[in-house]
Amino acid sequence: MQAAVWHNIKDVRVEQIEEPVISSGQVKVKVEWAGICGSDLHAYSHGLSMEAHSLSGKKPPLTLGHEFSGTIVEVADDVTSHQVGERIAIEPLIYCGDCYACKRGYYNQCSKVGFVGLNRDGGFAEYVIVNENMVHVLPENVSFEEGALVEPTAVSFYAVRESKLKAGDSIAIFGAGPIGLLTLLSAKAAGATKIIVIDLSEERLEKAKELGATTIINGMRDDIVETIHDLTDGGVSVAFECAGAQPTMTSAVASVKQGGQVMAIAVFAKPVSVDMGQLMFKAADITSTLAYRHVFPEVIDMISTGRLDVKPVITKKIDLKEIVEEGFNQLINDKNQSKILVKP
Repeated sequence: MQAAVWHNIKDVRVEQIEEPVISSGQVKVKVEWAGICGSDLHAYSHGLSMEAHSLSGKKPPLTLGHEFSGTIVEVADDVTSHQVGERIAIEPLIYCGDCYACKRGYYNQCSKVGFVGLNRDGGFAEYVIVNENMVHVLPENVSFEEGALVEPTAVSFYAVRESKLKAGDSIAIFGAGPIGLLTLLSAKAAGATKIIVIDLSEERLEKAKELGATTIINGMRDDIVETIHDLTDGGVSVAFECAGAQPTMTSAVASVKQGGQVMAIAVFAKPVSVDMGQLMFKAADITSTLAYRHVFPEVIDMISTGRLDVKPVITKKIDLKEIVEEGFNQLINDKNQSKILVKP
């Protein structure tokens, strides 16, 4: 079969590999659509660990892709909860089930946590093998394209659910990439009224406006915090940090009101400093989330019932053979792009 295999930095090859074979507790999925994530871009540009993952035992070269949907084409003899023909989305977390976090149900914080598509072969392929517990059935009215967006939507949905956001609150979202846009949709569904989005890209800000942002602010402005305070009479209830940089974290802390909260969703490439004096004076919180847990069914239901319309986040669809030039390189160079879906 064809697959997009990571070999090294800037070395992803669409090549012929052996079709995978299922083992106990697994299902085989024919991939319909797979989304390119920021994690895939990071792997492409900066690399993956060359060590074998402690749970999967896999190391590069491996097939990327962890945001994907498909159809079950084969199940192991001991799999009873799913059957051939089901339309599904994949929850790609790999976890041990035995550590302190896992035993409390916090499997996203497993001490050995990993991902299908980063720590074992993933969804940029014609077929992929996943564990039975990773499978979530899609209703007939949820398309495979929407199914591929369940995973990134779960990241934002979980962060909003874990935040202090209440219906009627004002929020700021720093960063209007796919996760920022999906946070916007999740916060709007949760009842946020004033939704202020900050980004360096005018194209992404226009997309945020299209999706329901009440105010957009260019990140190059030097009056961002003052503008947010003026718009909200003293600051937002929650600032979602979706950019992962020092300037946006500094502005997020400064933009929340008394008793407000900064929710960090982005992955930070390097440490950032936080003005604890500001936080203490405002009795504000700063917290973060890692991926998601126990929310895929709710996300799928929100999409199915129309409460989350994720389709506008998709800006391009490509074939697998185009994944490097029209996928990775396009996302790096073209800020008009948000979520690019790949068809194996």
